[in-house]
Amino acid sequence: MRRPVVQKALWAAAALVLVAGCSSGSGGGGERPSEHPRTTAPASASPTASAVGRVSVAGTLTEGLKSPWGLAELSGGDLLVSSRDERTITRVDGRTGAKTLVGTVPGVVPGGEGGLLGLAVRDGWVYAYVTAASDNRIVRMRYGGGKGDRLGPPEPVLTGIPKGFVHNGGRIAFGPDGMLYAGTGETGRTGLAQDRSSLGGKILRMTPEGGPAPGNPFPGSVVYSYGHRNVQGLAWDPQGRLWASEFGQDTWDELNLIEPGRNYGWPVVEGRAGRAGFVDPVAQWPTSEASPSGIAYARGAIWMAALRGERLWRVPLSGPERSGEPEAFLKGGYGRLRTVLAAGGDRLWLVTSETDTRGTPGPGDDRILRLEVR
Repeated sequence: MRRPVVQKALWAAAALVLVAGCSSGSGGGGERPSEHPRTTAPASASPTASAVGRVSVAGTLTEGLKSPWGLAELSGGDLLVSSRDERTITRVDGRTGAKTLVGTVPGVVPGGEGGLLGLAVRDGWVYAYVTAASDNRIVRMRYGGGKGDRLGPPEPVLTGIPKGFVHNGGRIAFGPDGMLYAGTGETGRTGLAQDRSSLGGKILRMTPEGGPAPGNPFPGSVVYSYGHRNVQGLAWDPQGRLWASEFGQDTWDELNLIEPGRNYGWPVVEGRAGRAGFVDPVAQWPTSEASPSGIAYARGAIWMAALRGERLWRVPLSGPERSGEPEAFLKGGYGRLRTVLAAGGDRLWLVTSETDTRGTPGPGDDRILRLEVR
């Protein structure tokens, strides 16, 4: 078993900025800072790290976003994007990129890796994973979806998810079964990941109202899988299999195929261990090359956004297994990458994350990019 996580933070006069990375020798925070300034690329460029050319940047939809985190698509093709630190949700026109503020979410208390995080949309509700004063929680707000509509007041869906300065998880998504899934973190308290009575270090599955979903592996519980360090990516393939990305500590970041009731090892193992009782990842990366956040499925592969790694990973799949080696694209061209969302067919949306206190913002940051997959 590895050493316990140690949080390192420096206090400045006006702001608290986490500077210790999980890949440092002492462990530490969940979302590691970049090791080098990024190379600024034009919005229309297609800087791929592979000669195969399976993805290209078709252009920039919008720019000037501050600490963007969650992304959800409305039925008409427009997008909702959350600002982790400003506590706002903005509507982005899916064709022109025009931005409209639809509301500030009350009760959000940003700090470290916490704030207004993942978004999901369902049946006239906008769901949000938020860091509150005492916990992380999932709330929902009425939103009609019209151009001039505003968010209604938040209603709690699920409360009591542990919060911390790091490892808050935060991704939420509705699965093909109509249930709401959430990836959580263990907040730096490693023991929470193996404690099935805690909501920290888990993937949760619940009804849209927040109750335990039918068929969950542990009766009366929203816990779907456990032994996770910090889950920030959730996606389903066409056969309904759930995939999740996860931050490691010092050695391996992971892409996992999620099965109900299974133990994914943290903090006993990190990466592939071949130990009975624990599920090995389908793919793993050195922490310097990934720090994975959002994932999406498109064209036979999982696409994974990397923060510290500053690249988009493609993991080809054949059923429940990897069919080839992961390939890196857009390496260093757009800085830290936070969220990737399938947009239908051969298209993806990709959100950069240079203004999250860990990056080196340049003109136009942060932005939503249009990607074409081939």
